[in-house]
Amino acid sequence: MESPLDQLPPEAARRLGATRFADPTWVSRTGSTNADVLDAARDGAREGLVVAADEQTAGRGRRDRVWSAPPGSSLLVSILLRPPASLAPFSTAALALSARDAVAAVTGVEVGIKWPNDLVVPGAAVGDPAGPDRKLAGILAEADWPASANASAGWREPAPGDRVVVVAGIGLNVAWPAELPPELAGIAVALNHLEPTVGQADRGPLLVELLVALEERYARLLAGGPGSLLAEWRQACVTLGRSVRIDLGADDVAGTAVDLDDAGHLVVETVEGARRVVAVGDVVHVSR
Repeated sequence: MESPLDQLPPEAARRLGATRFADPTWVSRTGSTNADVLDAARDGAREGLVVAADEQTAGRGRRDRVWSAPPGSSLLVSILLRPPASLAPFSTAALALSARDAVAAVTGVEVGIKWPNDLVVPGAAVGDPAGPDRKLAGILAEADWPASANASAGWREPAPGDRVVVVAGIGLNVAWPAELPPELAGIAVALNHLEPTVGQADRGPLLVELLVALEERYARLLAGGPGSLLAEWRQACVTLGRSVRIDLGADDVAGTAVDLDDAGHLVVETVEGARRVVAVGDVVHVSR
């Protein structure tokens, strides 16, 4: 099967070959690229394994939500990382920032990051100045047992230096029909909806730019810690400064998103005037 990577220009192939992600696998159809990479990791696969697919039949998002897309319409890819446990929580941000770089490099479109794991495009970019941000991509990162853990002995918290398996997956909408399914209308967007030149975006070059950017950013994270990545994340995060409502499952938090702390958690100044740190939750942008 010919994949979108088979026709890469020599320079793009050279740049990809200089990374730890040098030999991506691209399949026409699979259940879930995240599941495929997790299975490979449990069999001892190397860091840097990349699996992309034209179609997923059992794609997943956060909270086990279904992620589906027409065949060939999206960049669907999962990446195996093995960072120290102390740095594993920053894998999602590293992938989000790298995907943001890839979109800008290939299309010239600047997108934002909605905390913690979505790439979004402002409504104005699709002719709706007063409209909400539209979701362009979602990221799901899953972690597995540290290499030194004995599963028969039960779970233990990994030490900061223990290497853990992180599978970071992204679904990025590239070329969708003009009429989105009713459940996505006004919520999602694809690159081909933005302007005519973007409609020609190719998944192969997008993946190359994403992996090249991730190589630099991940190497910097391992060598120097999360400081510079956090600074980038704060700058790109369009949630900061917004009025938000956060669904935590058991309750909601409402207020203004004011910062990311040193762990990447969202700091919210609540309507009662207190500050609350949110580690995970579904964020709704209430106003700009």
